[in-house]
Amino acid sequence: MTSANIPPGTAPIKPEFLVSVQPRDVPDDDAAEGTTSHANGRPDAAPGAEDKEEGGKKLTGAQRKKLAKEERKKHRGANKGRRFQKVRDEVELCFRVASGKSCEFGNDCRFTHDVAAYLAAKPRDIHFPAPEDLSDEPPFVRLPDVEMAETTDALQTSLDPTTTCPIFHDTGECRHGLKCRFLGNHVRKKENGELELLIDEEKKARVAAADTELNFVDGDTLKKIRTKKYPHPIADAYLKEIQQATNEKDADNTLEAKDRSAGETSVEAQHADLTAATAADTVDRSQDDAPDVPLRFVEKKRLHWTGKTYLAPLTTVGNLPFRRLCVDYGADITCGEMGLAMSFLQGSKEEWSLVRRHPSEGIFGMQIAGSKPQLLVPAAEIIGRECAGNLDFVDVNCGCPIDLVYKTGSGSALLDAAGRLGKILVGMNRALGDIPVTVKLRTGVKDGRNTAHKLMPRLAAEWGASAITVRTRHSIRYTKLADWDYIKQCVQAVREREAEEDLPPVPIFGGGDCFSAEDYWYKMDNYGVDGVMIGRGALIKPWIFTEIKERREWDISSRERLELIRKYAEYGLNHFGSDTAGVNTTRRYLCEALSFQYRYIPIGLLETLPPRINDRAPAFRGRDELETLLASPDSRDWVKISEMFLGPAPESWSFTPKHKSNAYGSEEGQG
Repeated sequence: MTSANIPPGTAPIKPEFLVSVQPRDVPDDDAAEGTTSHANGRPDAAPGAEDKEEGGKKLTGAQRKKLAKEERKKHRGANKGRRFQKVRDEVELCFRVASGKSCEFGNDCRFTHDVAAYLAAKPRDIHFPAPEDLSDEPPFVRLPDVEMAETTDALQTSLDPTTTCPIFHDTGECRHGLKCRFLGNHVRKKENGELELLIDEEKKARVAAADTELNFVDGDTLKKIRTKKYPHPIADAYLKEIQQATNEKDADNTLEAKDRSAGETSVEAQHADLTAATAADTVDRSQDDAPDVPLRFVEKKRLHWTGKTYLAPLTTVGNLPFRRLCVDYGADITCGEMGLAMSFLQGSKEEWSLVRRHPSEGIFGMQIAGSKPQLLVPAAEIIGRECAGNLDFVDVNCGCPIDLVYKTGSGSALLDAAGRLGKILVGMNRALGDIPVTVKLRTGVKDGRNTAHKLMPRLAAEWGASAITVRTRHSIRYTKLADWDYIKQCVQAVREREAEEDLPPVPIFGGGDCFSAEDYWYKMDNYGVDGVMIGRGALIKPWIFTEIKERREWDISSRERLELIRKYAEYGLNHFGSDTAGVNTTRRYLCEALSFQYRYIPIGLLETLPPRINDRAPAFRGRDELETLLASPDSRDWVKISEMFLGPAPESWSFTPKHKSNAYGSEEGQG
């Protein structure tokens, strides 16, 4: 079997590692997120398809409506039905009692206060391995031999005295107390039989500031937001301004219409025409014109990002533990997952968790999506106030193409509504004070129709964007690379506008298909960008930032990759919690991460370098058993890997990947 026999577009794996020359099925990231093409205003429609059926006959309005509904249902994406229920303890102990405190609800508490009953039902502790416990030979993670105590003592039966609680190890105290699945590390039984939770006061004091997550919004604040009692005066004043201007414009247009119908041509009528045109011009000239006179936000913090590495905001998989991992491997700038402005204004606990930041994130921003100023400006003001001092920028999503976002007028839909986008950016700049506003956008809404070069020069010059990220549509079924020549054209358009108006240059980052250090530095040297935002490349190999910093392609070993997974599990437990719910939430997101990382082809197996993200992998074996396991596309193997760090998956737990693979826990996945 030789590599010469493999189909075009297949990764050039050395013959001795090939199992088959046929490339594997390609994971479709677009399908996993939902439909992403908006040609002719309908997802995935071909030009002219909306008006004809198979026989070429014209469709009636009702038939077109029915067809559109069927198309939406057909292309709803692989995420349909993905629901992840929390896995809880069989007996749920009150968290106050678990922490050694008294519960103010007493007998009215809906959770048990019977510690003995809880411990009797609690599964045995999980052993969390240290780095030295890892190996590239089976069983890959060496667990200590811990004899089960011959005792009826529920506590002794469930404890593993050799385990390490990641939270206790890092902070000196475990907030989950008796509910922790690594309890043996921080509990002891006193002579009187009572349980004592251990606290390392010295470590707790030493690391409190260094490891405590930032931008935590408490329940009372969320209640104020939810009940619309949280003030946002700057947003209110701005929205009132644009409403008044709109009313004046409407009144002038009405007067103009009356004058025309009466056939008036007086000087006064001409003056009214001019007034109406001026009002319209300064408020919302059109969908393609500026909403206001150009504003220069000189009081904003300047963003000095040139040459820095930037981890793209990534839905679901771009959570805090993953960002923290990428920082360890060299990411300089991180951005939280996209949050919806409406959900922020509704006080959603889940949405507000997206602004959480780990202290290790040197430059951190959050990303927000919305369709109009009435949502985005108040949300920005509240975010700016609650995260003051711990937020380096707020990014407006003008690039998300998935239907859930696009059809509300958010994400990439804003590219076709320049007037509205301008109002949003001007208002957010006012509401956020000195916190910079950045914009992430795509090259265009519709395939083959690039429009970003027209819009990008206005983002900073007219509406105050402090940085811009532009990305092309990624390769479709791995057959076409991103169009970086067009990104260069966009950069030149912005720089020309800045030179004409003597404006300070804003950082511009490009994005799309960057997968190696060689490719990164080639793009930096040839396309005029200040940096390259990395998304899918980081998902597949988070160590890409190390490669970039050291200007080399890293032939990372399977043992080093397993250490990366161990580190992700540790960060997940610190963030999501070390109780039963937290352990299995961490398991879920670890499996999500592995659903991308298995795509990595070790460069030591390749005949030519650098690797390309659009190359499809044939079936191959690794240089050792662990490398082969890490390349498995079977989600049951991903769960198996998670069990090395998080213990056995509960029988009630299931995992449905974003991509179309066998789902662990489903009938399909049990064959």
